[in-house]
Amino acid sequence: MAGLGVAAPIWWPDVAQAGEEHPYEGPYYVVFNASGGWDTTYLMDPKGVGEINRLYKEGDILTKGNHKFAPTAAHIQAGMSNEAFFTEFGSELLVVNGIDYSVNNHSPGARYMATGKLDSLAYPTFAALVAACKGPGCPLSFLTFGNYSNTGNLVAMSRIPYLPSLQKIANADSIEGQMRSPYHDDFVVDRIERALKEQTDAELSKMVLPRIERAESMLYAAQLNSKALQRVTPYIPKEIPKARLSQQAEIALASFKAGVCVSANLSIGQFDSHANNDADQMKLLPEFLEGITYLVRRAEELNIRDKLVIIVQSEMGRTPTYNKGNGKDHWSIGSIMFMGAGIRGNRVIGATDEKQFSVPIDAGTLQLDKESGVRVRPEHLHTALREFAGIDAHSMSKQFPLVVPEKEKLQGLWG
Repeated sequence: MAGLGVAAPIWWPDVAQAGEEHPYEGPYYVVFNASGGWDTTYLMDPKGVGEINRLYKEGDILTKGNHKFAPTAAHIQAGMSNEAFFTEFGSELLVVNGIDYSVNNHSPGARYMATGKLDSLAYPTFAALVAACKGPGCPLSFLTFGNYSNTGNLVAMSRIPYLPSLQKIANADSIEGQMRSPYHDDFVVDRIERALKEQTDAELSKMVLPRIERAESMLYAAQLNSKALQRVTPYIPKEIPKARLSQQAEIALASFKAGVCVSANLSIGQFDSHANNDADQMKLLPEFLEGITYLVRRAEELNIRDKLVIIVQSEMGRTPTYNKGNGKDHWSIGSIMFMGAGIRGNRVIGATDEKQFSVPIDAGTLQLDKESGVRVRPEHLHTALREFAGIDAHSMSKQFPLVVPEKEKLQGLWG
């Protein structure tokens, strides 16, 4: 209980009860992380000049609407090619190129992209912050499957690595999560719930220390959340998908559909291609795009696609030159993609030059402005994300301010 008191926010019984009776209905926020540093020249920021890449030339670069992307269909063995991905989602995608990460090390880069704050270990990720602001009483408010996941002690962090684990959690009052094998009959459960309510009310009616009061409230809330989690059961698929991201997506989507989750942090690693860059990136990027596609298509089957907000990112890019091992090292310039409810697609903002350096933009018009523009950094994006989610004025957001001058705020980023 002491550990919960450190890690979790104050959950009062009335909040928990409200969460049980009124499932969270969206928007649902999903952050995809290409952990290790993706090569954006093989995705949304193609470069066919010099030795930046060895798989295509300038004239091979493809377009779909306003998007430019590298041709990859001929170079992959499994997964989803750029051609297929941009054909299906280009009209919905917002791409921002030329992001200045300011560092080229994994830990600070992942922290900066996740939180918008480089010089602090205390800031929550956007996924955790939006969960705390919008659904603190949800049993699985913030789900994470890896990568940087700090919560700022605003909301509980939930890790459910496998679908069978979700089955057991959703039916914690049954043996091995099997609904046909409950530990207690329904009338016994009802009596337990009444007894807990009476016990909690009696304790809270006394003059008790705040820490004891919080602990009692959290213990009672945990019992109610256990019951609320049963709503997840109908949405757990009988067949477990084989792909890593697809498994994570199923857990997140079942939790979204049941109204017990606000945000999910999905991740796969091994993008740190210091050796054999082309082979590694052509294996991982198609897997990554296929995972995003799986989530969107399954969300459509569950009738929640129109409530999704999707962020696709990595903590760094790869150098514009190859090393002696045919790999690429860390590069502090990269890109990000957005799609979902309230985001106008078929748009590309920002750019890198022929040497893969960031080109500044005018914050008001979002047009390139090499002379007096702003170098877009993670805090610019997170400031815009907080405003987009409607949490910029929330008391929890104000605990973790992002100092972006008014003249540097990106106007009309979401269209």
